[in-house]
Amino acid sequence: MEVILIEKIDRLGGLGDLVNVKSGFARNYLLPTGKAKIASAANIAEVEARRAELEKAAADALAAAEARRDQLAKLEVSITAKSGSEGKLFGSIGNSDIAEAVTAAGVKVAKREVRLPEGPLRQAGEYEIALHLHADVDAIVKLTVIGDES
Repeated sequence: MEVILIEKIDRLGGLGDLVNVKSGFARNYLLPTGKAKIASAANIAEVEARRAELEKAAADALAAAEARRDQLAKLEVSITAKSGSEGKLFGSIGNSDIAEAVTAAGVKVAKREVRLPEGPLRQAGEYEIALHLHADVDAIVKLTVIGDES
């Protein structure tokens, strides 16, 4: 299915690009979320007419993400969790726990922005957590997991 993108999508294309995607991806994700429109002549003309407005919105979103990245660069977050004597946690620290801790420290972060490629944290220690704030902006937050042996 051919669609025209209304915003930049990772590993797919940028604003105004005509791309061929599987129909399920278009039907279930791109079209309902407003990230793309079906590539008809009328829709292509509409996107081209609104291109300046869409580019301004994209630039504003990028600037906001870069500002958040600068705030996050200075941030050091700690989470206390119950652990055994060797530092192994009872349970784990996941995306939502990290997002809540960073938000409590002063910078709003959504759960979907936290990237844990090796899965949840199960050991006390210091970690560098990657945050994907925008298609072009990634940030690193220093996280300390403190084991509470009580």
